[in-house]
Amino acid sequence: MPRKEQPRYIDSFPDRFGKMRYYFRRGKGPRITLPGAPGSLEFEEAYAAALSGSTAEKREAAKGVVPRSIAALINSYRASSDFKKLRPTSRTGYQGRLKVFEEKHGHRSVSGLDPIRIEKMILLPYADRPGAAHVMLKMLRILIRHAIHLRWIDRDPSIGLKRATIGQIRSWTEAEIVQFEDRWTIGTKQRLAFALFLYTGQRRSDIHRMTWRDVTDRGIAIKQQKTGAELLVPVHSRLQLVLDNAREDRGNLMLLTTAYGEMFTVDGFSQWMRDAIRDAGLPLSCQPHGLRKAAGRRLAEAGCSAHEIMSILGHRSLAEAERYTKEADQKRLAAAAISRLEGQTENKQPKPKRTNLPKPAKSPKIRDKNQ
Repeated sequence: MPRKEQPRYIDSFPDRFGKMRYYFRRGKGPRITLPGAPGSLEFEEAYAAALSGSTAEKREAAKGVVPRSIAALINSYRASSDFKKLRPTSRTGYQGRLKVFEEKHGHRSVSGLDPIRIEKMILLPYADRPGAAHVMLKMLRILIRHAIHLRWIDRDPSIGLKRATIGQIRSWTEAEIVQFEDRWTIGTKQRLAFALFLYTGQRRSDIHRMTWRDVTDRGIAIKQQKTGAELLVPVHSRLQLVLDNAREDRGNLMLLTTAYGEMFTVDGFSQWMRDAIRDAGLPLSCQPHGLRKAAGRRLAEAGCSAHEIMSILGHRSLAEAERYTKEADQKRLAAAAISRLEGQTENKQPKPKRTNLPKPAKSPKIRDKNQ
């Protein structure tokens, strides 16, 4: 039986585990690692890319990156305008996730991705951490869209994969709000941060950046970092009381500062708030973002419309604000429905017979005069 001829410019030898490895090298050019084995889809595509020797692929090859691999895709995405126009905080978060993909899956072929491989190789390691699985799937889908834009693939192989089920951050209850206020009295920085969350309904990324200059007679001026929305939120009387008792801090531009008088980072502020929540004896489910949800809940329970809630919380879509109004409406309608049912049930109950009443007196007989 004739021996199958190996593709041109291919070197192969077993690694220390006995697995055969394949490399592409033309002349004195760089050696490029090829995934899989001859005949496999990922090998053939990587071999064709290396054989064509495009400028971009030569640059990747010089770095030791397999052409059209996930590592090559990540490098291309980092150089794209989509990545460069991200906010600095978002870029930092993306970089961490991209680094994980690069280290664990950079050698894999983009064209070799399919739902089964994504589920098994990328998502399964996070089976006990649904939040992390959800974040990694979102990052992968961003990369896939970039690969489609580059025409490396013509479809999204992640379609059909279900999002990991994660617990949503809940609203604080009124009892939990009172418990925090009992622990951190007016005049403490913890109470000021708490009041800013509860009475402006903003995110942590906006609360920690608020300055005294933002506070005017008309309200607190806010430019949301996440959405870019510009808001003017009137100051609630209870928030005003807390602000009035924080005058000793007005020597600093920032409303909230660290123990060293410096501006908080987002993560540092989150940890500081979690410490304050824990010191108040509240459960881990009471998260800072839950105060934003409590603000939305209170607005809805006060009868505010979805548009009014949007004007405070800065939601971009009506559907987000309607979640609060629907929940409040459900409670009001349920209470009204039970009240109606109570009334109907009461009317249909048979009235008790009166057994102890005296018998009516008999009318006297009238004698006929003709008798």
